[in-house]
Amino acid sequence: MTESSLRETDVDPDPVKQFSRWFDDAQHAGLIEPSAMSLATASRQGIPSVRLVLLKGFDDRGFVFYTNYQSPKARDLLENPQAALAFWWDVLQRQVRISGDVARVSQAESDAYFLVRPVGSRLGAHASSQSSVIKSRDDLERQVEALRKQYADGNVPRPEHWGGFRLTPRMLEFWQGRADRLHDRLRYQRKGGAWVIERLAP
Repeated sequence: MTESSLRETDVDPDPVKQFSRWFDDAQHAGLIEPSAMSLATASRQGIPSVRLVLLKGFDDRGFVFYTNYQSPKARDLLENPQAALAFWWDVLQRQVRISGDVARVSQAESDAYFLVRPVGSRLGAHASSQSSVIKSRDDLERQVEALRKQYADGNVPRPEHWGGFRLTPRMLEFWQGRADRLHDRLRYQRKGGAWVIERLAP
């Protein structure tokens, strides 16, 4: 357990700026994938699902990730546009939980991010019908190879079924591990258009 603490007097009144501080710490802490986050969704019927995705950007508008729009997670989000995120940075003994409303990012944003992905990842986005049953790994690799020949110049366009979502937060909770399980937990919630910080029992 770390000797770090989390006090109201030390945090930024803006939770996105506070997240930026902690995310910067995580990026310099030797973690394999500090941008990995659990994404929890629920179907229209309330059936929950959770998986790991990568944070690809954040600002005052919210937290962005990308996926196949035909995937189960995307179907959940289109039916029930609310979600929760969780980051766990074990070296720092820190967790961040975020919940809010979700909407697609603009096509321009999706296009811009898609173009900076490695060519192999762009080909994979075309070849993979994410989460559907496939015959074999060989079939998938043959599809990728056919696409590689089709786009031999490396100019692989974004498929319509692939793009981003942005979660606009209503709540963010910062958790700092402390000795004897007396952890520090500070929660930001929007109340009357402003962020209110409250301390939670560990």
